[in-house]
Amino acid sequence: MKAHETNELIEHGHEKSKNRTALLIACLAMVLAIASLGGSNAMKEATHENILAANTYSFYQAKAIRQQALKIAASDLELKIASDPKMTPQIKDLYTKKIEEYQKTISRYESEPESKEGKKELLVKAKGHEAIRDHALLQDPWFDYAEDLLQIAIVLLSVSIIGSIPALFLVGGIVGFLGLLSTLNGFLLIIH
Repeated sequence: MKAHETNELIEHGHEKSKNRTALLIACLAMVLAIASLGGSNAMKEATHENILAANTYSFYQAKAIRQQALKIAASDLELKIASDPKMTPQIKDLYTKKIEEYQKTISRYESEPESKEGKKELLVKAKGHEAIRDHALLQDPWFDYAEDLLQIAIVLLSVSIIGSIPALFLVGGIVGFLGLLSTLNGFLLIIH
């Protein structure tokens, strides 16, 4: 084998190595974009679900306050009936009907399955929003780790092309693989 043939083989090998590295960088850049999108979506979902949970708890609180006000009003009417022995049967009957009306509303505020707006249903709904929020908050750090690892890998691989340093290619490949695993875990949450 002649010297110029050997030189051509070496140059062809370097060109092949550069192409392989450039292809790996392109793939890691694509995974970086996916990780960035996943992280952005996880934070948006966490914020959105947190707002929905807060709104639902506020509605629950309003129902509880109204319910308590009706309980106090019903108790007041019961005390009026009990404290006034001279009360006419007609007035007593009006008070009793009002107390029954208050009791029905109190029960409706406690549980309203048809409209899903009773305290019991609102509490379940709020807990559901919290669960979705918590899931998104578990996902987000993994996307952050992935973004950092993928950016470092892309830099290392780029430097390996410029400097023709195989060790940087190896380290960049490993860091990029860890970034890929972090991205997958962000979506799947295999590891919390």
